[in-house]
Amino acid sequence: MPLAVTVREFGPPESFSLEENDPGLPGPGEVRVIVKVAGVSFVDVLATTGKYQHVPQLPYIPGSEGAGLVEALGEGVTGLEVGDKVFFSGTGGLFREAAIFPASKVSKVPEGVALETAALMTANYQTALYAMIDRAKAKPGETMLVLGAAGGTGIAAIQIGKYLGLRVIASASSEPKRAATLAAGADAAVETGAADWREQVKAANGGKPVDIVFDPVGGKLSELAFRNLDYGGRLLVIGFTDGIPAIPSNLALLKSASIVGVHLGDTLMRWPEKAGELRAKVLELAGQGVIEPTIAERYPLREFVSAMNSAKAGKAAGRIVIVMD
Repeated sequence: MPLAVTVREFGPPESFSLEENDPGLPGPGEVRVIVKVAGVSFVDVLATTGKYQHVPQLPYIPGSEGAGLVEALGEGVTGLEVGDKVFFSGTGGLFREAAIFPASKVSKVPEGVALETAALMTANYQTALYAMIDRAKAKPGETMLVLGAAGGTGIAAIQIGKYLGLRVIASASSEPKRAATLAAGADAAVETGAADWREQVKAANGGKPVDIVFDPVGGKLSELAFRNLDYGGRLLVIGFTDGIPAIPSNLALLKSASIVGVHLGDTLMRWPEKAGELRAKVLELAGQGVIEPTIAERYPLREFVSAMNSAKAGKAAGRIVIVMD
């Protein structure tokens, strides 16, 4: 019987259980998948506390992105075969060994792309693409400062930024994390939390302010980063792992700078066609080798508590994955 991480009451990962859960046979237009790898993110953990902006109904299976093998096809499904490698995403339900998806929600893994890479392609890289292309209107030659740069979204931002022709400055708190950002393609790395952080950022850009800030961190760092923006600069608000920032509005006025929200999940619900567009672009970039997630830690499913706690702590230089085997 397949197993699944099950949340019956909101709380810490230690309060969740690993339970038998067979999703059954796929219905018309559906696909049953053997989940092989699932990404573990801070949002996955936050959702299980009941404090995320979208509160899931209990009982709840966490997990929002993964990859695996097609096990069975429902009536009317075309374009897929049993045994195909596929990747998928959702708003939960993926910390499990078997799952049912609408066929339209799974995509074949490009030739030569590993399942671990495929499992991490959706959320982070679609967010980075949407943020830079649709929201920031990034132009080749501009400079982007990435906060929380060693996290999954940060690494994706570095790689997509370089693909778009940007100069990328990564900000991370430790030497191993900064090394990971440079290995991912960043042009320079600065020390988050350093007393001279703003000076480091300016020096990394040849003494000039930056054009774009990619900010999944929030907190006090957001205001400091905003002060390093050039005239007409854009701060992309991706998330608030360090708390909701308070940025004085006069700063935006003085340099005609913008605070730009990036809420991919809501965007895809309002404009579903954008999901297909972003997924197609991710597939294209994966096939070109542009997408290379940094995997910091791997855990078997029975060690899901450690995996989720590590994601919550945010100390890993890269992504965390659960490997079902």
